[in-house]
Amino acid sequence: MISAQDVLGLVAGSLTTIAFVPQIVRIVRTRSAHDISWWMFGIFCMGIALWLWYGIRIDALPLILANVITLALALTILFLKWRYGRDPPPAPEIASKLEGDR
Repeated sequence: MISAQDVLGLVAGSLTTIAFVPQIVRIVRTRSAHDISWWMFGIFCMGIALWLWYGIRIDALPLILANVITLALALTILFLKWRYGRDPPPAPEIASKLEGDR
């Protein structure tokens, strides 16, 4: 049986994990990741990896699940930064058109 504490942890982990999905969608749609910080996401990935390790050490399923998924999403953003952040940013008129296509 799952405890109320685990439900709380799973809900909190789900919300903070889902928060990364719109950023990934935006990067893919605009094909631009110039506004994404290498340092912020690099440090963030290291922190998430440590939280994952901590969750594994204390056998806390909510921590493990949330951090596995969050780490995968954050690493996806870093990959997209590598993929779309190296080219010059699109011209403002192109960027605004891409933003308006939503």
